[in-house]
Amino acid sequence: MSLVNSTKLDEANKYEVEVNVNKETFAAATIKAYKKQVKNINIPGFRKGKAPKHMIERMYGKGVFYDDAIDDTYPKALADATVEAELKAISVEDLNVKEVSDEGYTFTAKIVVAPELNVDGYKGIEVEKLSTEVSDEAVEEELQSVRERNGRMVTVEDRPAQNGDTVVIDFEGFADGEAFEGGKAENFNLKLGEGQFIPGFEDAVVGHSTGEDFTIDVTFPEDYNAENLAGKDAQFKIKLHEIKAKELPEVDDEFVKDVSEKDTLEEYKEELREKVAKRLEEESEKDFDNKLTDALVELATEEIPEVMFQNEVRDMVQQFEMQLQSQGLNLQTYLQYTGMEQGAIEATYRPQAEKRVKLRLVLEAIARQEGIEADADAVEAEYNKLAEAYNMKAEEVKNFISEESLSEDIKVDKAMQLVRDNAKVK
Repeated sequence: MSLVNSTKLDEANKYEVEVNVNKETFAAATIKAYKKQVKNINIPGFRKGKAPKHMIERMYGKGVFYDDAIDDTYPKALADATVEAELKAISVEDLNVKEVSDEGYTFTAKIVVAPELNVDGYKGIEVEKLSTEVSDEAVEEELQSVRERNGRMVTVEDRPAQNGDTVVIDFEGFADGEAFEGGKAENFNLKLGEGQFIPGFEDAVVGHSTGEDFTIDVTFPEDYNAENLAGKDAQFKIKLHEIKAKELPEVDDEFVKDVSEKDTLEEYKEELREKVAKRLEEESEKDFDNKLTDALVELATEEIPEVMFQNEVRDMVQQFEMQLQSQGLNLQTYLQYTGMEQGAIEATYRPQAEKRVKLRLVLEAIARQEGIEADADAVEAEYNKLAEAYNMKAEEVKNFISEESLSEDIKVDKAMQLVRDNAKVK
């Protein structure tokens, strides 16, 4: 198999390659096709599955096994040709086979390639960094957060329900005088003020007391995911069994001993100050990287093939599907629950996909322009790191991730570090 020629087309990021599959490779593929098909072929005078190859060709034509042989050989031939032509193929268009015979065959294909950007201005990017100064107010907020987490729910009997309370209720919903599916529950715990239910429901429960039976009127939103209820007026019959409120502990030395290994409130506040400082530092670094990323994406001003964005969206949707499967769901079930369509999911990922593609191309350009390489030791170290992360052997990881792919990732990471090191903090 060999590359005959490679031609740059007038369209941006497109080439046409002409590839030859030689006699020996094609002959081996036709024999493979014969062995696969012979068991289903009847030839008079021979038992089914035992007819010689030349007899089948005589009866059905010389090219009876050509199509299968071409399907078997062209993917590798095309992949080898793009490597030989030093092209990074993204997708294949208009594959055209010609000159097929026992001597082999030739085909042409239009391929879309990843653009090699030329970028400037990636050194000295000015970025304003978030402050990491820890205020006394931030420490108090952290202390109150710990206090909230250690609160306990107590039954309230001396007042009506209010926002922030959790009420235990029975309810049944009616639309047009008829009970509707999914509109009934018993001993349901509902925290008021969080907007878990349709607008107006929780507000209508506020002010009622334990033991009350009452009816509330609400209207379902126009975009409600159940079409039979969208925009409709409804009534809910409610029985309020219990009102519960969170009782917070006193903040003193005893509280500190319960929630930490410190002995005094002052010691604990210092611990919280260190915790807040670490979080602010992490948030600042993340924000710093995000701002650098946004600046780098703006450097991708050249035309980028649409298929690259589509491929990235597809990969992101597939990753989302895998996450759903780990939770015992599938994409179709998720779409039914949310009332979304496949196209809406893809549209959600589109902006992030565009950003990822542009950032990758820019960083690849920086690595190329700066002569950044990934040596064998760095590649092996990364394989070992991945093996440890996935609890696998390094050799097993190599079966899933090619050395070329890993090298590119390392070069991109080094390029990003170069950008960080040369950034100017305002």
